[in-house]
Amino acid sequence: MENQVEGKKKKMGLSTKIFIALIGGALAGVLIHYCIPEGYFRDTILIGGVLYVIGQGFILLMQMLVVPLVFCSLICGSMAIGDTKTLGRVGIRTVLFYLATTACAVVVALSVALLINPGTGLQMDAVETTEVSVAESTSFADTLLNIIPKNPISSLADGDMLPIIVFALFVGIMLAKLGPKASTVSDFFSQFNDVMMETTMAIMSVAPIGVFCLIAKTFAEIGLSAFLPMLKYMAVVIIALLIQCFGVYQIFLFLFTRLNPIRFIRKFFPVMLFAFTTATSNATIPMSIDTLEKKIGVSRKISSFTIPLGATINMDGTSIMQGVAVIFIAQIYGISLSTSDLLTVIAVATLASIGTAGVPSVGLITLSMVLTSVGLPTEGIALIMGIDRILDMLRTAVNITGDAVCTTIVSSQNKALDREVFARED
Repeated sequence: MENQVEGKKKKMGLSTKIFIALIGGALAGVLIHYCIPEGYFRDTILIGGVLYVIGQGFILLMQMLVVPLVFCSLICGSMAIGDTKTLGRVGIRTVLFYLATTACAVVVALSVALLINPGTGLQMDAVETTEVSVAESTSFADTLLNIIPKNPISSLADGDMLPIIVFALFVGIMLAKLGPKASTVSDFFSQFNDVMMETTMAIMSVAPIGVFCLIAKTFAEIGLSAFLPMLKYMAVVIIALLIQCFGVYQIFLFLFTRLNPIRFIRKFFPVMLFAFTTATSNATIPMSIDTLEKKIGVSRKISSFTIPLGATINMDGTSIMQGVAVIFIAQIYGISLSTSDLLTVIAVATLASIGTAGVPSVGLITLSMVLTSVGLPTEGIALIMGIDRILDMLRTAVNITGDAVCTTIVSSQNKALDREVFARED
């Protein structure tokens, strides 16, 4: 009887705790915003002090592990695949899938936005604006050249992800080629990767506290009034995100693997929830790899290669926001877009997603590049910055779901998917 009671007490998993923290944080934030008067205590001590420090501290702890984790994961992944032909095949399939889904995401966003017209009838003076940061335009040739690390150590220190990925792939391939001759170095990276994974899981144990503070701070700052004028824009972004996540991805998953999309979503949902609360793709890397292996049946040697790569180059949720924002801002300013302009948006948004850092709200910075490409004023970004945090959380959940679907498909195509694990009930 005692064992049964203990079993019931241990039932609450991490994802349940995170969900409770999410709801509790939102309620606490709304109460703080409306029930505690503005002043030093609320704004400086509570919001800017306790909630900010704990919430950002949690994010920084996760980000602390990103560079060594991505570096070691990619080395171990490319080393495990071993054969350069297989690695090349996996890499090409992964990149092509990521680019295809990103292009689909922009098309979905533009289609939904043109159908609903989020910018028509909005009173601009009702919307709070924020100072805009504009991204510097980089030529396509320079973008390609920047992928090659001039100084790998500098790239690791700066967290420049694309050069890190390239260098890690080279190291992994060379270690696989050398085999027993480099066993000491291979063992070091494998063991260091295990250390990073274990450290991440330890930090994840305090995730509910971090999530509570992050969400509470967001709602305490903006309340509910900031949403009202922008509900139409938010609705369009959310609809497009839902279509991409539960429509496009799941169709791809079923067509290429014949797996049950509903079961996939149920098994992967805790990772989606964590991505939603932290709004950073990089922080979900360990949890994604672990869940894909233990619940979906994906080979770790595939996921340790494709998931870190996806966190860097696969930003479908961000591309959706950019597609909707282009239509929204064009309608706000009364600027009509031609078919060639829309095609330009699809191309630029797809390419802009490559190398976008997997950290909160970075999509707003790259949005300026997309707006400039079709002659729209970058000042329009200020209109949507106030409510971007909530949408950024949803975008991140979509981004990491796309990474997981791609990884599952690539794993299935390489006969590295254990379907018995997927069929097993949790």
